[in-house]
Amino acid sequence: MSLSYEQSGVNYDALDAFKRACQKAAASTTGCLSHHGLSEPAKIRGESAYLIETPDEYFAHVEEGLGTKNLIADAMLKLANQSFYRNIGIDTVATIVNDLISTGAMPVSVAMHAAVGDGQWFKDVRRSNDLAAGFAEGCRQAGAVWGGGETPALKGIVDPNTIVLAGSAFGRVKPKSNRITGQVNDGDAIILLASNGVQTNGLSLCRQIADKLPQGYLTKIADGRTYGEALLDASAIYVNFVSECQKQELKLNYVSHITGHGWRKLMRLDEPFVYRMDSVPDPQAVFGFIQQAGPVEQREMYATFNMGAGFAAYVKPADAEKCVQIARVVGHRAWKAGTVHKQGGRKAVEVVPLGITFEGDTLKVR
Repeated sequence: MSLSYEQSGVNYDALDAFKRACQKAAASTTGCLSHHGLSEPAKIRGESAYLIETPDEYFAHVEEGLGTKNLIADAMLKLANQSFYRNIGIDTVATIVNDLISTGAMPVSVAMHAAVGDGQWFKDVRRSNDLAAGFAEGCRQAGAVWGGGETPALKGIVDPNTIVLAGSAFGRVKPKSNRITGQVNDGDAIILLASNGVQTNGLSLCRQIADKLPQGYLTKIADGRTYGEALLDASAIYVNFVSECQKQELKLNYVSHITGHGWRKLMRLDEPFVYRMDSVPDPQAVFGFIQQAGPVEQREMYATFNMGAGFAAYVKPADAEKCVQIARVVGHRAWKAGTVHKQGGRKAVEVVPLGITFEGDTLKVR
């Protein structure tokens, strides 16, 4: 029987329903901004980061969590005496700042939230120092200062053998023209930037697969590494791409960080469009292993994982090649992968080479 992300304990229907309830409740607080002489831009609720408008710029704020990837790092520390916590630190920053830049904001400061069930967790000096070094490296890659954080010991809430990693970031959009507003048009090109592998989403399903393998995370995959090593590659940080597009005055009509919900995130924009994807990357070897070892159906793979593409940019057709070149110059593999189409009120992602279609009702984040 094929596995699904929901079977691993992640029910997006329930999670997204709570998110929508929170958006509705949060909107009732918007009036508080007026006390500070500030305002909320239209249609910002439901985007990956929150913006506050000032006369001269926008302030941006986001809160994000790593998920369960560090549990795999814990397993590899025990099984192979290898610490991957430097990568985990980078991952934590990546999941935060890659959401922040979806508004066009550049990260200014990042804070860490590291909750444990027992303060003894920090006594493994190698692991703790690697986590700190990785978080700092992620901040440097994002061009942001690590401003502080919180390390609560939550006995009875958090397992004493684990850590829950999350954080927040503050950023700015200046000048205001750098804001990414979602002004997508019929015929716009969709540029995909490569991921470094699984990155930070779908790890609960990956862990479920490891549990049923005779050698678990030490199982060798097609690229010659162990399954655990491949899952723990550090995430790509795409701040330099958005920053360089701004410097070269290339307008990004919209961008999407491809994490939870997989390729369905390509239609995160509220307005209905059909996103027709004509070019599919060859995913890293770890994805092929997951699909076969699960087994996991191909449609479920694209509904859950980034499948080799971690970030999408939507630009006018004439800017497509320049956008690809900018991405490559700053160190990201990129290609023109699809086109935006206006088809009445239909909203969908069509992965043409694979015959996979996700209709709009499969993504309900607003």
